[in-house]
Amino acid sequence: MQGSQGLFEILILIIIRGLPATLALTLVALLIGFAVGTLLALLRVYGPREVRWISVLYEKIFRGIPLLVLLFLFGAGLLGIFAWTGSFASSLFMAAVVALALRSAAYQSEIFRGGIMSVDPGQMMAAQSVGMNGIQATRFIILPQALRLSLPAWTNEYAVVIKDSSLCSAIGISDLLYQSQAFTWTYPAEFFGIMLIITLIYFVFTYPVTKYVGESMTGRLRRLGLGGGKE
Repeated sequence: MQGSQGLFEILILIIIRGLPATLALTLVALLIGFAVGTLLALLRVYGPREVRWISVLYEKIFRGIPLLVLLFLFGAGLLGIFAWTGSFASSLFMAAVVALALRSAAYQSEIFRGGIMSVDPGQMMAAQSVGMNGIQATRFIILPQALRLSLPAWTNEYAVVIKDSSLCSAIGISDLLYQSQAFTWTYPAEFFGIMLIITLIYFVFTYPVTKYVGESMTGRLRRLGLGGGKE
């Protein structure tokens, strides 16, 4: 009984100390990746040839570099560029966010490019025929539909980012995995119990989103005849 109570207290401390960092890393990286990825997708579809080439190059580079390499690059080699944050911990956090966001942006750009390409090109011509310019048509007609079409794939990217955030522990970010490792070093007898619960925590934060949000949107798009395969 005492052992179970001790494990419960350890897990509460791990969640209190580590979960906020995990969620903050995921949220900020996804938001930055969303902004950069959307811009890259638009440039790749509508930009001039030179700009499209740059967008493709970005996507290939950051999808080809392992995340752990990016984390060490920004979290050690280039940590000084984040000194403006005011403290070592803040600089390290920002370095981890940038690494996660740059990689996520590469994947999100492909997701959103696919969404844009799925919208009927005739809608752009129809919008321009009623007086909209290209920017207005993209903003009010094309992009809202493209983002909706991209949502099922985007939920998978969310799951990837929140799981990949665990790699940030390698550079000293005090996330769920970092806290788990710290307590298993102190209480090695509780190793299996701690890791099992941490596994379940990651599962809880990923499966419901990909299962219910992703699948419900896929079903809705399918009913509208906008993709999603067959029933």
